[in-house]
Amino acid sequence: MQTIRLSGDRGRANFGWLDSRHTFSFGQYLDPDHMGFGPLRVINEDRVTGGAGFDTHGHADMEILSIVLDGALAHKDSMGESAVIRQGDVQRMSAGTGVRHSEFNASETDPVHFLQIWIVPERDGLTPSYEQKSLPLAESPGQFRLLGSRDGRDGSVTIHRDVDLFGAMVPAGDRLSHVIGPKRGVWLQMIGGRIKANGDTVEAGDGMALIREPDIAIEVLDDAEFLLFDMAL
Repeated sequence: MQTIRLSGDRGRANFGWLDSRHTFSFGQYLDPDHMGFGPLRVINEDRVTGGAGFDTHGHADMEILSIVLDGALAHKDSMGESAVIRQGDVQRMSAGTGVRHSEFNASETDPVHFLQIWIVPERDGLTPSYEQKSLPLAESPGQFRLLGSRDGRDGSVTIHRDVDLFGAMVPAGDRLSHVIGPKRGVWLQMIGGRIKANGDTVEAGDGMALIREPDIAIEVLDDAEFLLFDMAL
C-alpha cells in the first residue's frame, strides 16, 4: 500500500522571517490524520530570512536532524556545541534528557533553506549528544547515499532508532530501486524535481508512504533530489 502526501496539502506557518511547510502535525498546525509515520514525527521545510532564526529553546527525548539545502545555519547548544551547517551537511542532535539550543541564519542578508526532521528515539533518557558530517549528494550522483543509520555505518550520522536515511540526487532518465524488508516501511520525501515511484508521480515537496510493499522502483522524470527513510514499523 502506498499513499501520497501532496506538497500543497502540508501545513504552513509564515511569520515573515520564517516560512515553513509541515508534512506532519506541528506547532499550531494540528492534523490528526498526519501525526507522523512510524517513528518519523516531523519533516519541516523551513526558509529563514537573513539575520533571523530560532531563539534558545529546549528539547527532550527526540532525535533532531537538520539538512541544509541552500545557505548556512548557525547552531549553538547547552552541550557547548557551536557550528555552522552548510549545504551538503547533515546534523544530528539527540536531545535525550534535555538540551537547549538556538538556530539562526548564518548570513545577515541571504536566506537559508533547510529541512528539520524529528525521529522518536528507541528509548527515553538518552545522554544528549551532537554529530555533524559533510555528506553531499552531488558526490554520488545517480545513487542512494546513506546519511543516517542506527549503527553509523558508511560514514553516516548515528540515529538512535532503527531507521536508515538515504538521500539521492539523480538526473532525468535514470532509474533507482530499493528493497523494503519485512515489517519495515518507507517514507519518500521529495526535495526537488519529479519522479515516478511505483507508478505514481511525485514532485518537489510531496511525500509518499509505503507499507507492506516489497520494494520501491523509481523512474526519474526531471532531475530530482529526494530523501528515503527505511524504518522498522
